[in-house]
Amino acid sequence: MDSLSIMGIDHVQIAAPAGCEQAARRFFGELIGLDELEKPAPLAARGGCWFRAGAHELHVGVAEPFVPAAKAHPAFRLASVGDLDRLAARLEHHGVTVAWADELEIPGVRRFHAPDPWGNRLEFVAQLAG
Repeated sequence: MDSLSIMGIDHVQIAAPAGCEQAARRFFGELIGLDELEKPAPLAARGGCWFRAGAHELHVGVAEPFVPAAKAHPAFRLASVGDLDRLAARLEHHGVTVAWADELEIPGVRRFHAPDPWGNRLEFVAQLAG
């Protein structure tokens, strides 16, 4: 087999129902703090939004019929446990349910899960100091 060099993950796409753009901008842009990217014109006509997540991208794409992903999920790495705690508090303040994971499951990692506006599972993680 020929050798290939995969450089990493370019983007992750999650599905959302038609008309999702306003809720996507509020949740991923305002609450989580991701910068929105301009979609190429041929793709923008399909709906949805793209966001920058560090060196990667999160694409929110329209799926009809829409079914939220209950198990498959992107995991967002935060710079510190303090940032993770502040994000959890911000989401809870805005009515988003935050479910903290047992810290013994993945040693050295603090994490929680939360749904996006359409019920897709999201994970947020930070390395513990030490």
